[in-house]
Amino acid sequence: MSRNIYLEDISLEEAIDRWQRALCAAGLDQPLPGEWVALPQALGRVTAEPVWALTSAPHYHAAAMDGYAVRAAETLGALETSPRRLAAPAQAIYVDTGNAIPAGFDAVVMIEQVHVLEDGVSIAILAAVAPWQHVRPMGEDMVTGELVLPANHRLRPQDLGAAAGCGHTQVFVRRRPRVAIQPTGSELVLPGSDLKPGDVIEYNSLVLAGMATEWGAEAVRLPPLPDDVAQIKASILAALAEHDLVVVNAGSAAGSHDFTADIFREIGSVQVHGIAMRPGHPVILGVAQGKAVAGIPGYPASAIVAFDLLIKPLLARWQGQLPPQRPTLTANLTRKVLSPMGEDEFMRVTVGKVADRFVATPMQRGAGVIMSLVKADGIVRVPRFSEGYPPGAEVTVELLRQRSEIENTIVAIGSHDLTLDVLADYLRRRHPHLTLSSSNVGSYGGLLALARGEAHLAGSHLLDEATGEYNVSYVAEQLPGVPVVLLGFVQRTQGLIVPAGNPKGIRTLHDLARPDVVFINRQRGAGTRVLLDYRLKQAGIAPRQIQGYARQEFTHLAVAAAVKSGAADCTLGILAAARALELDFIPLAEERYDLVMTQATYESTLLQPLLAVIRSDELAAAVMRLGGYRTPDLGRVLG
Repeated sequence: MSRNIYLEDISLEEAIDRWQRALCAAGLDQPLPGEWVALPQALGRVTAEPVWALTSAPHYHAAAMDGYAVRAAETLGALETSPRRLAAPAQAIYVDTGNAIPAGFDAVVMIEQVHVLEDGVSIAILAAVAPWQHVRPMGEDMVTGELVLPANHRLRPQDLGAAAGCGHTQVFVRRRPRVAIQPTGSELVLPGSDLKPGDVIEYNSLVLAGMATEWGAEAVRLPPLPDDVAQIKASILAALAEHDLVVVNAGSAAGSHDFTADIFREIGSVQVHGIAMRPGHPVILGVAQGKAVAGIPGYPASAIVAFDLLIKPLLARWQGQLPPQRPTLTANLTRKVLSPMGEDEFMRVTVGKVADRFVATPMQRGAGVIMSLVKADGIVRVPRFSEGYPPGAEVTVELLRQRSEIENTIVAIGSHDLTLDVLADYLRRRHPHLTLSSSNVGSYGGLLALARGEAHLAGSHLLDEATGEYNVSYVAEQLPGVPVVLLGFVQRTQGLIVPAGNPKGIRTLHDLARPDVVFINRQRGAGTRVLLDYRLKQAGIAPRQIQGYARQEFTHLAVAAAVKSGAADCTLGILAAARALELDFIPLAEERYDLVMTQATYESTLLQPLLAVIRSDELAAAVMRLGGYRTPDLGRVLG
């Protein structure tokens, strides 16, 4: 076989772009298909679709304390100086933490507040309890229909618990990329061999397979092969039949025994042979037999750096992820660094803090020195076409130690709506590095958080009783003088949520004042609470006439769960929540639910991907599938 030469000496960025375009043309640039995996085997896998709660957690009203289940009304007036006597089991039933609350009982008295009387039947209550005190209501943790985990989310132990807790036994996750590592070189011997001059212990495949496994792949180490073209070609073809990526280690340079590039050309195509970087110069990237192939240099530092820069992004993309970003810091070099002008150099350094500044000390720069990576604290990239750095130069260090996840989170605080979960899922699908985090504190609370600089945006549906307009006057009141964008999101139907079949025949707000109807409310400051109060005032109904008016929850799903569980006969909420829990719904009003943000946030780079998702036809269709929504103003600036 003829002696190889480098095709080109191109920049790292151009090399990645060339390979990416070839992978795209071959259909190899998309996340891998999903597969069902039992929860015990799913740790570290990446969700291929969102996980929604199949059942509420807890799925019953549970005791939150050891003690006695009671009827709260029968404990009124109980004090240490004037205990209230209750008969067991007619008026009090002992429960351990986690036990179901017996039917007809609505609170738990802690065991510390109970004395068992001498008759062995009666107990003395030393303190009164309020309805539902020391009780974990159905759906306190998760509610049926709630988004538990988005797509493209790497599963952690707590995620597995949440999935199991809401009724799942398996999850649909991305198939692991299959990577084969083929070491080559007649000089290679296995670890533990009796060594003679010229022998090289083969450990690169151990390192590279470990890196691939750490990044979520299934890595196979193939036995090392001598410098024989036929054997290497046959092994590559066999590996390509069963793997997504085949990496040949060594044989990528231009020596007389470097065959990798010619083999790749014979069975496929080569897009890159030689990248202007050190270590890692003689890299080969291509496509063969409809699969990705790479030739990685044999020197260990070169192999590790090249594998990290080129293979990690591909494996991440196949799993619907972006490669994890290492933390960086600014440091001053302790000595002068000279670097070849035509190459990007990835220089290993140790880092320390002296007084009030970080300093970085360059280490051995040889491509064959693996200990320079074992001992390194970080990497400094010396740009090509520079001569290096003088002593004391300020540089950016990519840390190899004290690694932490870099998060890009858009914080939403305000009114709850199911469409925010859908938005969070679609954002993660399109932009795996971004997260939409929602906190439900009500519309008023969201505007206050925005005013304090604690959130990027707030969901709001506050009705101005005087004008009939939503949000405008409240935004002006809470954010005076601040340039604000009122972004249209959804219009939704609010109404009364009642059990399936509506057994108590609830039809209008006037029915809430009936003595046999128990209501559950949203929290003070919630737009739904404002709407309720407005409608009650119109109907001439005093809040004190409504049993349960003062009892409140923070989301539409939570109040709907209370109705589903029988803890309440009715609530005011949105149609989508009623549908999610298979409850009946009596429509009362149409309202606007807008997103509020400052002008600066609206124009920020961080928010542009979110705005693009909001304005997409895909999101609009997903929202409409929920029921009870319209989207005429989705993504439109209203003020």
